[in-house]
Amino acid sequence: MGNLGIKQNKEQLQLKNDLYEFLASLIDLDEYIFTFMLEMLKKEKLKNSLEFLSEKNNHQKVEQYVLQVQNHEQNEDMRLECRENQIKKIANFLHKAKDHDFNKYNYSIKEYECIKQDLITKISCDTKIITLLQFLVHLTALDDSYIQSGSNSLHLLVQMKVDLKDQNFEYIKIRNTSLFGGNFVKCDLSGSEFNNVIISGMNLNGAKLLNCKWKNLRINELKKISGHGGICNVCFSPDSKSLASCCDDNSIRLSDVKTGNIKSIFKGKSQENSVCFSPNGTIIASFRCMYVCIRNCRTGKYISKLIGHVGPVFSLCFSLDGTKLASGSEDKSIRIWDVKTGSQNAKFDCPYVISLCFSPDGATLASGGGDKSIRLWEVKTGQQIFKLESNFFNSVCFSPDGTTLAFGSLDNSIRLWDVNKRKYKAKFDGHTHLVRSVCFSPDGTKLASGSDYHPICLWDVETRQLKGQFYGHQYQVRSVSFSPDGNSIASGSSDKSIRLWDYNSEQYKAKIDGHTHYVLTVCISPDCTILASGSSDKSIRLWDVKTGQQKAKLDGHTGHVMSVNFSSDGITLASGSNDNSICLWDVKTKQSKAKLNGHTNYVRAVCFSTDSKTLASCSDDCSIRLWDVKTGQQQTKLESHRSIAYSVCFSPDNTKLAFGSSDNSVYLWDVKTGQQIFKLDGHTYYVLSVCFSSDGTTLASGSDDQSIRLWDTQTGQQKAKFDGHGHFVRSVCFSPDGTTLASGSYDESIRLWDIKTGYQKVKLKGHTDYVSQVCFSLDGTTLASCSYDSSIHLWNIQTDDSYKETISNFKPSIFTENMLPVCNNSYFTKLRISQNPILEAQGALFFKGEFLNYQGVDLRYLFKSKGSLMLECKKVQKQC
Repeated sequence: MGNLGIKQNKEQLQLKNDLYEFLASLIDLDEYIFTFMLEMLKKEKLKNSLEFLSEKNNHQKVEQYVLQVQNHEQNEDMRLECRENQIKKIANFLHKAKDHDFNKYNYSIKEYECIKQDLITKISCDTKIITLLQFLVHLTALDDSYIQSGSNSLHLLVQMKVDLKDQNFEYIKIRNTSLFGGNFVKCDLSGSEFNNVIISGMNLNGAKLLNCKWKNLRINELKKISGHGGICNVCFSPDSKSLASCCDDNSIRLSDVKTGNIKSIFKGKSQENSVCFSPNGTIIASFRCMYVCIRNCRTGKYISKLIGHVGPVFSLCFSLDGTKLASGSEDKSIRIWDVKTGSQNAKFDCPYVISLCFSPDGATLASGGGDKSIRLWEVKTGQQIFKLESNFFNSVCFSPDGTTLAFGSLDNSIRLWDVNKRKYKAKFDGHTHLVRSVCFSPDGTKLASGSDYHPICLWDVETRQLKGQFYGHQYQVRSVSFSPDGNSIASGSSDKSIRLWDYNSEQYKAKIDGHTHYVLTVCISPDCTILASGSSDKSIRLWDVKTGQQKAKLDGHTGHVMSVNFSSDGITLASGSNDNSICLWDVKTKQSKAKLNGHTNYVRAVCFSTDSKTLASCSDDCSIRLWDVKTGQQQTKLESHRSIAYSVCFSPDNTKLAFGSSDNSVYLWDVKTGQQIFKLDGHTYYVLSVCFSSDGTTLASGSDDQSIRLWDTQTGQQKAKFDGHGHFVRSVCFSPDGTTLASGSYDESIRLWDIKTGYQKVKLKGHTDYVSQVCFSLDGTTLASCSYDSSIHLWNIQTDDSYKETISNFKPSIFTENMLPVCNNSYFTKLRISQNPILEAQGALFFKGEFLNYQGVDLRYLFKSKGSLMLECKKVQKQC
């Protein structure tokens, strides 16, 4: 290492030590002093806290205020704590803070990452320093001198996953920092001012944002446009102000990019597969029935019909000069049309065409076909220049300089092909499913891609590195397109939505814990403090229920973790895997206690008896086994009539064992005798989940037949049947009080059912893939769910009267009880655990204020699409 490197390392070490020592200088103060200090400064309406504390005459005032508020009997002790030394320390700290780097620079940027992580390691468990950071955040509402230190403090609190939910952050001023992934559920941020803040991935569900001034915001999501069918193709107008889209509801729509509003709808009788603006933006081409149609963009009227194809057209592309239009069809032809006259100039014969793209000079046309090949054609002569045998799939795109051709491959990769040298330049790996669309940025430095699995990927063409991923779509992304002005990316999905993304906004690379693949199972500990999860990434993870912080990662299984379950005493966690084994874990030490072998196929589910002495397991080997938890020995083996048992559950009194089977039945067994009590028939397909009510009188079952059934455990009779899910019901769980049943389905929804009436109380939407399990906390306040989207959600299911009270202060005509979104009735995600946070704002309340990104885009449209409420005006006002 050279002298320069040694010097830089020394400087880094000095900065680390200096910052820690700076923050630790007040750790001998009691935490309450900061709260009192803020209250007094607020009461005195002071805007210069340092000047106030520097005046010796004010020390007595502070002391008296503390004593008055505390009203403590030990007045003399309190006086000692609040005398000169205490106040001097705070004043001295604020004096140093004013000129400290912590109050000058943005500590969320890459240059400070090492210093920040070192600091977090030292202070993450220090409640006094955490309280000091919170004090600095709130101080920004009173004193502008400490805005950057308060902003850095809030960034650190978010990074440390300190519980910030349901807190008052009124009037805070935050600038030049990142709050990426911050959880501000039900926080009051009214009157707050944000400037140049990354808000990607924030959870603002149920938050109050009245009269806020947020500007120069950084967020990848810009807008969501719904109201379509499944989107087949999206295309920007040349001026980037309009977006054309076609979909499987047989319509073409023109949307205003700024507002997201629909400007025009062109309806037809057949599906539109492709839509394309002319380079001058005056006309739009699309395929309808058996012809290509040219429309006037402004009026929507037909200009011409280009007739010739005898099969569906999958791709259209204008030449850059706007004189030619190419169309590729299932009829195994490419046709070149004269845009002005509508006549066919040429026809190229080839296997059916999926994708077309003109080179920038218009001399060459690239086509991708159903035979998995890519062909280059000379437009003038119609001759095939070159044929590239490949694993092509779905999309070809020329770079702006015409030297490179990008295309998606059947191996889930993206390939770059050198057009002049006729050889591969690069391969981009990152997608896990088929790549359906690729598009170069206007300057050619970046490439966007969309695939059959949710995220849009952004690539650096020169370095070949993945620059970012944009999450939000629920299903396959069929089309991606850069705006010509270089400000945004549009994506169209089969989830019936179009999304606009700011790809220039800095991709914050925070290290976030989370499963890397499907989350298959969750369980909340009896004391409601720990959440256990199991995944197809072969790991078990333990999470803090309040903050979502990962407490431990348990490795031991060599296959998917299919089921986890806490013992009722909270001491042991059991896990079952498709490696055919069961593991027992010590919750306190996070160490493996035992491995139970015996099953000869996948272990589908595990369940403890309520006395924690016995563990039941079921498997694809068609057996249910009972294990002695203390010894790890198998006690009993119950054969399940050559059918697979998918789920197993003890009755609360431990006398019965229920399991759901692949023979479409539910079975009840006597635990003591091993004899069958009842065979419950009614389902018409596999029974995937069973759960007893807390009093043991009712058993719920969920099935592949999309229904839920309730059974009387004394008589074996069906009591009720709940219909509503649109796919397999994968999981059912009773609330502790037995009044509500939660169900999770492959239709990506969670539903809560009223047991007494049989009615669906609420439908919870938030997951973007199959819901694999639901689980209530023992106190009944939280519902956990997990999904194939690799995320875990903790749902708030408590009623909140203060929420309705806030709404009642505003104009009532547009906020009647029936019009309130479900999430506004206190059902929303209070914590989302995922490696890929997304902005959430269900039930967030907005009134006036401004929410602008750094390009001046009004983000209120985005918040509204997330389920936020834009309050109209206060009752006491006649005008707003």
